[in-house]
Amino acid sequence: MQWSVMEYREHIPETRVGRWIECAWSLGTAAAVDAYAVRPDGCIDIVYARESGARVVGAMTAERRFPLAAGARTFGVRFHPGMAGAFLGASPGEFTGRTVALEDVWGSRARQLERRLGDAGSPDECLDILRDSLGAPAREPDGVQRAIRAMTAAHGNLDVDWAARHAGLSARQFRRRSVEESGLAPKHLCRVLRFRRACELAARGTGWASVAGEAGYYDQAHLIRDFREFTGATPMAVFSKTRTAPMG
Repeated sequence: MQWSVMEYREHIPETRVGRWIECAWSLGTAAAVDAYAVRPDGCIDIVYARESGARVVGAMTAERRFPLAAGARTFGVRFHPGMAGAFLGASPGEFTGRTVALEDVWGSRARQLERRLGDAGSPDECLDILRDSLGAPAREPDGVQRAIRAMTAAHGNLDVDWAARHAGLSARQFRRRSVEESGLAPKHLCRVLRFRRACELAARGTGWASVAGEAGYYDQAHLIRDFREFTGATPMAVFSKTRTAPMG
């Protein structure tokens, strides 16, 4: 496969795993990219590239930048916020702000997966192998995960005390369980989800005043503060850049 400069594609999963997995994705680059920016989105990804192997990318608290070699192909599976733990076999809270070799989490299972991915003959085959390696959890999402799903659906504009009650927990218990399941405390996760929504709206060309209102910010100053915290730059500066991941 050849890319003119960079190609990012998302593949929506089948219904069976759609409540857990947001998408499978692939990224191809024709030229080297020194610092490919990825913004916080509340999600955890399993990522594979031949150059770096399979990794777990934990929930981000700030924008991170990754070098990409010319002709590099990167593949990933992105979990909905709060839904990665059943697949990882570990608490997502262990990975917040970190990138960890999948072998350190899965052991020999990860080594076998990397061998299969390395032998794949096409990008589509890589994605199929990565998706098929996950299966589907036998259990349904629990009360905490359902509350996090409601927060996600509301783009973070949801009262966290209501979410705690929805999960059948006290505010303190819900905070602890939210960190365990998503890697972020509830209020922090809501801020990230609101920021993600603002980025989605801005990418469509929505004016900044409308972005702030539709994403749930008090005003544009509030929006700018979150952008500075999560990216180190103003919204206008972020969206003047050309080599930035759509999200996640």
